[in-house]
Amino acid sequence: MITNPKPLSLNPHTTPIEVVLFDLGGVLIELGGMGELAVFSNESDEDEIWRRWLSCPWVRRYERGQCESQAFAAGMVETWSMPVAPEVFLAAFASWPKGLLPGAKELVRSTRARTRVAALSNTNALHTERFHDDFRFHEDFDSLYLSHEMGLVKPDRAAFDYAISKLGCPPERILFLDDNQINVDGARAAGLRAERSVGVKAARDVLVKNGVL
Repeated sequence: MITNPKPLSLNPHTTPIEVVLFDLGGVLIELGGMGELAVFSNESDEDEIWRRWLSCPWVRRYERGQCESQAFAAGMVETWSMPVAPEVFLAAFASWPKGLLPGAKELVRSTRARTRVAALSNTNALHTERFHDDFRFHEDFDSLYLSHEMGLVKPDRAAFDYAISKLGCPPERILFLDDNQINVDGARAAGLRAERSVGVKAARDVLVKNGVL
């Protein structure tokens, strides 16, 4: 007796990658802000600073595009008990993106020659201006999903669901690279293939391991 075969389930280890979804800061762009935050906040543990940063209501509000830069700076100084004026913090914050990490553009371009590339990044209008004007990174991606334009931030599930819906392919065919484990965990919970990648070399190693490069 012939029976209908069971539908094949997708194996996350053999399913081809259709989209590589990059985080920007820490993976492709050098960020210098954690050292300054350590001074401003009197906190030396970088992982704890990141945890506090990602959960801070003022950061979440600003990077969802829900407040102006001056209000963000005033709120940060007050909430974090910083020993500086808001304008001093804001000037330092504006300079956090230091530039492209060596080999970043080449990695994105070589990846794009094999598959679609996109970016999902928690950022803000102040930093995005530099990404466009100084780094011209937008030219190398098929699509950009920036938190302050989406009104959504990582590691919230809604941010990943938004990117998945816009990319129009199954989440198991999207490979997400981020330098923060909390965001990697959030991406995996949304069904994406995700790995922590700090810097360009680590990102390249992940792409090679997953058969993209």
